[in-house]
Amino acid sequence: MLKALAMPFRAARAGAEAGDRTQQGVLVMILLALLLVGACLISLGIGPTGVGLKDLWAYLTGNSASLSTQERVILEAVRLPRTALGLLVGAGLAVSGAMMQGLFRNPLADPGIVGVTSGAGLFAVAAIVLGNGALGSVAALLGQEFLPLMAFLGGLLNTWALYVIATREGRTSTTGLILSGIAIGALSAAIMGLLITMADDRQLRDITFWSLGSLGGATFARVMSILPFVAFVLAIIPFVAKGLDALVLGDAAAFHMGIPVQRLKRIVIVAVAAACGSTVAVAGSIGFVGIVVPHLLRLVIGPSHRFLLPGSALGGGALLLIADAVARTVAAPAELPIGVITALFGAPVFLFLLIGRNGISMRDLP
Repeated sequence: MLKALAMPFRAARAGAEAGDRTQQGVLVMILLALLLVGACLISLGIGPTGVGLKDLWAYLTGNSASLSTQERVILEAVRLPRTALGLLVGAGLAVSGAMMQGLFRNPLADPGIVGVTSGAGLFAVAAIVLGNGALGSVAALLGQEFLPLMAFLGGLLNTWALYVIATREGRTSTTGLILSGIAIGALSAAIMGLLITMADDRQLRDITFWSLGSLGGATFARVMSILPFVAFVLAIIPFVAKGLDALVLGDAAAFHMGIPVQRLKRIVIVAVAAACGSTVAVAGSIGFVGIVVPHLLRLVIGPSHRFLLPGSALGGGALLLIADAVARTVAAPAELPIGVITALFGAPVFLFLLIGRNGISMRDLP
């Protein structure tokens, strides 16, 4: 069964070997960029308030005199930072998923499924509960960066633990990866439960807001708090893409191709921890973005990471912005958790990829 889970990788690689997909990859990048622009316009122009796409167009074209002060405040202080935050969170999660899948050579290696997100969440909860107590001096020193840095540390520790446990003699065990991820996730959840019992009412509200996943309450301060982490992940794409391509052939083959395998793995682990830790800290637990977006792109443009990683950034940002627009409007004036929307979309797509013609056949199911 585990061999069947790797079929999307093998099918995509076989398709890439049949011909050059450079033109196809460039076309997909252009389409994704246009999709992201459309998603940004939807995010800025749709919401439960009276400010719509017509008002947004007036604002963007310099005819904002027709807008009231309240409408300009909604656009500038509410929707603009929310759109920027959604773009960064979606891009960070999707690129993290693509990098982990390349690192472990397995399409199930999503930060949420293998327990990385749970580690970031544990340290985020610890920052909320202990920020005014045992960690008060550290919180005062770091200011608004305290929560993202704590979540980053938690994601880094969990990611490194997964790598160490699942790797033996230079080989990463898929079974060990999944099982250790489940175990570490369960341990993180247990410790998180202990911290929650220590929380007061305000802290419980903050934890509940985090656990459901939401872009509500987005501010430019939050955007700036995660921008360095996500920017780091995006900046290393040109430097790790070739190495991740080589890792598909195995560690030994990549080493003989001149790839510094161990250094590459360390860089990717830090990058994934940075993206997951910071995004979990400001937006909570949002699943399936990091596993569905790279899967869909791999089926279209193949396994080449020079297109897969930037494409995941564009697609992840667009997906999260559209999901957030749905969360804000489908039950207006109430707002649904964005994690619920991404799961309702992502879970069926993921199952289709596993059971469909490019994934597990029905006879492979136990």
